[in-house]
Amino acid sequence: MKTSAQQSRRTIPLTPYLFLILPLALFLMWVIGPMVYSFYLSLTNWTGVSAAKFIGFKNYVVLFNDPIFYTALLNNLKWLVSFVTIPVGMGLALAMLFNNNKIPGISAIKAIFYSPYILAPVVIGLIFSWMYFPDGGIFSTMLAELGYKGPAIGFLSDPAMATWCIIAAAVWRQVGYIMTLYLAGLQAVDPSLVDAAIVDGCNRWQLFRYVIFPLLNPITVVVVVISVIDSLRSFDLVFVMTRGGPANSSSVLANFMYIEAFNNYKMGYGAAIAVILFLISAVFIFIYLWRVLRTEIEY
Repeated sequence: MKTSAQQSRRTIPLTPYLFLILPLALFLMWVIGPMVYSFYLSLTNWTGVSAAKFIGFKNYVVLFNDPIFYTALLNNLKWLVSFVTIPVGMGLALAMLFNNNKIPGISAIKAIFYSPYILAPVVIGLIFSWMYFPDGGIFSTMLAELGYKGPAIGFLSDPAMATWCIIAAAVWRQVGYIMTLYLAGLQAVDPSLVDAAIVDGCNRWQLFRYVIFPLLNPITVVVVVISVIDSLRSFDLVFVMTRGGPANSSSVLANFMYIEAFNNYKMGYGAAIAVILFLISAVFIFIYLWRVLRTEIEY
């Protein structure tokens, strides 16, 4: 007599797995394959033209002794800290402020704050480059109107200021997106919990600190991870506004990788930079996945 386990094995439908064959094949071809090949290229001296020669970890040895790598890594850290603090804080504040559909024109106000995010980073980079222009730019003009009489300020030509000026443009774009994510999270907050807290005598700060913000914890995790990943893959604004200059002072890992691979024709060296950037990003991705899986298991 057949056991129930044998019968269940025979009744497993194969159709869903057949539908997965094509997506998995494309995923392996366009994602996993190039990623594995990049790991291999990082162990070669390929220039993009000549044949690739295996050189082991020599690219990594050179990379970890390259001062530009540490400058780019430090700039990525500046991006990370800025993205996790300023857009997240401002986005949450705006979401709390605009989470009231009774305000006249609230939909238009939300759209105005979100609109920078739909602009291409290249467009934003060009606009802010004009705004930062030392002679006639909006910021120089404003300083002159406020009484500044000193020499023209090169916002993007000063090594101490260039990175922060680019980050300011990126933050301006990011705030509206974070606001939208938090607005979606606020829609899921149970109004009865808020009403109960008000009845118990909570003021606005206590209501936010002990009721609303803890309920937004899943959204906050998503927001922080997205902000970290966006900060690590920053490239467009840097390339458009400074190309990593002056003197590589505003370079980030993605820009450094592009210049080494496609300008200096060091494809193997660029692949090594890409691997390091991938490993840094993977740490935060795994933390996010671990958090999500743990939450699902608890529920």
